[in-house]
Amino acid sequence: MKSRTKRGLIIVGALATLGVASALVLNAFQDNLVFFFSPSQVATREAPVDRSFRLGGLVEEGSVKRSSDSLTVQFTVTDGAKAIPVTYNGLLPDMFREGKGVVTQGRLDDSGTFHADQVLAKHDENYTPKEVADALKTTALKEPDAAAGLRQ
Repeated sequence: MKSRTKRGLIIVGALATLGVASALVLNAFQDNLVFFFSPSQVATREAPVDRSFRLGGLVEEGSVKRSSDSLTVQFTVTDGAKAIPVTYNGLLPDMFREGKGVVTQGRLDDSGTFHADQVLAKHDENYTPKEVADALKTTALKEPDAAAGLRQ
């Protein structure tokens, strides 16, 4: 075999290896990519049904229901216009409170209930995740009654 042919085969082999490695990295990246949606976006079916995503908003006042015999908690996340029921099985963060900001990660079932794998509460009263703040501002502009309820 000529050296020119060997060099060509090595280059083709290296390019094929690089292509396979790139495809594997991009596939892993896409599987781990998690998007954020507000309750209004989930209600209008903008959120994926077959993938995990983040749902953020405020924990609706009076919506938290704890199971007496397990760690299951049910609550509602709202952006002032729409509300989505959430079920979570596990320990909630210390900062989790009704009327406070929350971001949950999980999947939506066919009945419209969000099954959270993870619940993140806001750090303190001066911080709200950017996505949650933007979603609340957008909703408040569309729904004046919702904006008044959030200011209380």
